[in-house]
Amino acid sequence: MSQDASQIRRIGTIELVALLAALMSLMAFSTDSILPAMTELAAELAPDDKSKTQFLVSIFLLGGGAGMLVFGPLSDSIGRRAALTAGIGLYAAAAIGAAFATSLEMLVFFRFVMGAGAAAARTVSQTVTRDLFSGAQQARVASLIFMFFVAVPALAPLMGQQIIFVVGWRGLFGVYVLFGTAILTWFLLRQPETLDPAHRRAFRLKPVAAAAREVLTTPVSVRYLLVQVMMYGQFIAYLSTAEQLWVDAMGVGDAFPLYFAGVSVLAALAGFVNSRLVMHVGMRRMLIAAFGSQVLFAGVALGLWVFGHMEQASDGTRIAVFMIWSTSLFFINGLTLGNVTALAMEPLGHVAGTAAAVIGAFGMGLGMPIAATLGQLFDGTPRPLMAGAVACSFIALMLVVTDMGRERRQRER
Repeated sequence: MSQDASQIRRIGTIELVALLAALMSLMAFSTDSILPAMTELAAELAPDDKSKTQFLVSIFLLGGGAGMLVFGPLSDSIGRRAALTAGIGLYAAAAIGAAFATSLEMLVFFRFVMGAGAAAARTVSQTVTRDLFSGAQQARVASLIFMFFVAVPALAPLMGQQIIFVVGWRGLFGVYVLFGTAILTWFLLRQPETLDPAHRRAFRLKPVAAAAREVLTTPVSVRYLLVQVMMYGQFIAYLSTAEQLWVDAMGVGDAFPLYFAGVSVLAALAGFVNSRLVMHVGMRRMLIAAFGSQVLFAGVALGLWVFGHMEQASDGTRIAVFMIWSTSLFFINGLTLGNVTALAMEPLGHVAGTAAAVIGAFGMGLGMPIAATLGQLFDGTPRPLMAGAVACSFIALMLVVTDMGRERRQRER
């Protein structure tokens, strides 16, 4: 007999949202808190080419994508709680290894493994949300999770800067161990298992491949997977080059974490806006508004740089324009993340763990070449990144618009 969601959810909604947001934040904190360490890391491990440290961000996220392919199916087999325990155990072990890295290559390896372990937290968060909610309600809860979760990436660079100041970049990895352990303890103490025994799937290659094939052959899921690729491509590119953009291009120096926090905090409103509007406006229309707005914001900002207006502007004006555009990029993440995931997973509730894994892994994995290309095109200005944002958002916009047309034609038949 299948479990009912009301029988599963033992804790209050506010605590549930906060807990799932904490799980999601493990990857975000591990990604963003290392940004202020790039200069110190480059001086110690990559003195000849500072841009190589960009890979510490992208390789962590790539490891996260690979880890989703393992921990998503594993959570469908042994349960959400056991999969999370295994993942955070791997994450903590890799963080300890990274603290003792003697070369950039060794650090990159351990960051990849850390990302793989942290993927369990993200996957379990999305899967538990899908276990308990569906459709627009799932998107609403996912938006509330984003609203809580965004405080972590907002504060992560500032926290990372202070930790590094006290204990150096190696000590930062000890903090990762403590943070992961604390979140795991909270989850195990408060959240019961949400996997319906009737939906358990054996962790063997054949059923896992079959579930993945179902995800990749479901037209709606594939469409919104591609939307997610465009979203991740532009956003990961920004994160990978954030320190160079703010410090080298904008010249803000040690104030970089404060500017980054300001952008993230302002963007936190996106989750609230989406949670209030999505039930009335609909997920697809919210996506159209978000991506359409980014084409406009990024296009205007790009034009100001391309036509030389920013070269003649004061430092304050350049920083203000860049901050407004940065906030718009973060804001559309809040408007789109929950909606894209909900639309992609809507037909796949019976394989929620694998669906979350495949969608997340392919979204990040296929978005990575876009992000890496834009990052390596850095020319001392934000122009390459802004051009990439225009292109990615336009493609995502067209995918959603044509999907609405397809849905309308189906209703008319």
